[in-house]
Amino acid sequence: MRNRMARTATPSAVEATERSGRRTGLERADIVSAALDLVERDGPGALTMRRLATDLDVGTPTIYWHVANRDELIAEVIRLQSSRLAEQAITGTTARDRVFSAARNIWTSSIEHRATTSLAHQTGTTSLLAHHLEAALVMELEAAGLVGPDAADASRAILITIGGALVLALRDLSASPADSRPDALWANSDAPIAPATRDALRAEPDLDALSATTLRAVIDHFVPA
Repeated sequence: MRNRMARTATPSAVEATERSGRRTGLERADIVSAALDLVERDGPGALTMRRLATDLDVGTPTIYWHVANRDELIAEVIRLQSSRLAEQAITGTTARDRVFSAARNIWTSSIEHRATTSLAHQTGTTSLLAHHLEAALVMELEAAGLVGPDAADASRAILITIGGALVLALRDLSASPADSRPDALWANSDAPIAPATRDALRAEPDLDALSATTLRAVIDHFVPA
């Protein structure tokens, strides 16, 4: 009788695991990868511990077993995305072409993964997200013969160019009142400019092409032919 009572009072391994929040076979890397997938699929606002637990079919305590809080989870999500972006190839046969390729990797990854880009912007982890790509850019600048302040200045000029283009590319005009959007502002502007210029400013710009053209000009200025 005592043995049966003892067995009844002793929690099973499964019960103990459930109370601790840990699920057998689920690792920290699984949590982080699922969180990144959630952000990429549904946007940064979807990343909550409860939503992530639902996606993984576990209890919320399971998530907290592996990560202390949402801030820690976000940092790990950004690190994972950064390491994945680092796998992008750099192409080109000339120094300028290779620097351009490395710079365009920063631009395209930000556009193609805008949800993660937005999450990094909101949480102050943009530098962490782009670090591997920026390091690849600097390595190409050094291979082109720029070292020390020359490499730093060239890298920063390139990043300023990309960052300015991203501000325009990633802004959400749908959140602005109709009369505060660029087309309406230019249509009603009293600036003394030519009608053709006004019409052109009201049109949707090809930011990808403009970004590429501007990058080329900046790179040609800093990188020897």
